[in-house]
Amino acid sequence: LASILQEEGYKVGLYTSPHLKDFRERIKINGKEISQEEVINFIDSNKEFLEKHKLSFFEMTVGMAFNHFALQDVDYAVGEVGLGGRLDSTNILNPLLSIITNIGFDHTQFLGETLPEIAFEKGGIIKPNTPVVLGEFNPETYKVFQKLSELKNAVIYQSVKIDTTGVECDLKGGYQQNNIKTTIKAIDVMNAIGVAVSRKSVLNGLKHVVKNTGLKGRWQILQDLPKVICDTAHNKEGLSYVIKQLNDEVFHKLHIVLGVVDDKDLDHILPLFPKMATYYFCKPNIIRGLNANQLKSKAGRFGLNGGVYESVTKAYEEAKNKALDKDLIFVGGSTFVVAELPL
Repeated sequence: LASILQEEGYKVGLYTSPHLKDFRERIKINGKEISQEEVINFIDSNKEFLEKHKLSFFEMTVGMAFNHFALQDVDYAVGEVGLGGRLDSTNILNPLLSIITNIGFDHTQFLGETLPEIAFEKGGIIKPNTPVVLGEFNPETYKVFQKLSELKNAVIYQSVKIDTTGVECDLKGGYQQNNIKTTIKAIDVMNAIGVAVSRKSVLNGLKHVVKNTGLKGRWQILQDLPKVICDTAHNKEGLSYVIKQLNDEVFHKLHIVLGVVDDKDLDHILPLFPKMATYYFCKPNIIRGLNANQLKSKAGRFGLNGGVYESVTKAYEEAKNKALDKDLIFVGGSTFVVAELPL
């Protein structure tokens, strides 16, 4: 969406999380990251307030992003919710449009154990008299969104029937097809409420998402011989798409560098992974990373076998050492695993 608006000539702020390599990736205007100086100045200028109110890292970052967009006088800003929606820091906004891409079982300790419960939290971004675009249709969750939208007099728009014939995108993950439909529908709604965006800008924007926004780690091909692919998908829904696409690849042997964080429901995630692969189990270098030995033990129960490595880097190096030119290496399981690769 940000890429399309840029192609139309607008000045566009983009807030995403988490970052992969550099904190400043989270806050961009027309693909350019906020400067180190601006980050430091924001913290220096607001230190007393931030400490007094005990704001979290995420809350401070959201404040920094919105402040940056305001000072730079952007035409439009695209903000990604951090966790859920209803209680998320980004929900301070009164947007032109709300978008709910999909509903999956992630962060269930915060968002609820059932799809309707999670949908209620996500549906918290639906605002009074503000249109909402749904990226996927599920009868269970749709009832929740329908009720919330009726209470707030917000019109719901579906994107599932959008025709994407002739549309190219430089984000090659199979799961992007739903995102492309959702984005095109969002642009249709924006056009209807007075935001001028041409069909040419839509096509060019989708074709140059990576170039325009600097987005990394989404079915990103790092090299060709052997082919190395990484992806930040980390829940059952995202990984289902990724593993399906992985199975469609042509290769001699499959090597998977795998690491996760400790709040993942491995009983639902690990069965998705192919058994006919060599695994390189590792722990992402964060406090929340799951111990690689624990991951190997759990994975073994599902027929996934391989060695344990002390870091993502060591695991990745070993996979590259063992893989032949016609093999395929996949690196994933967590955003934090992909973040440690030389992207």
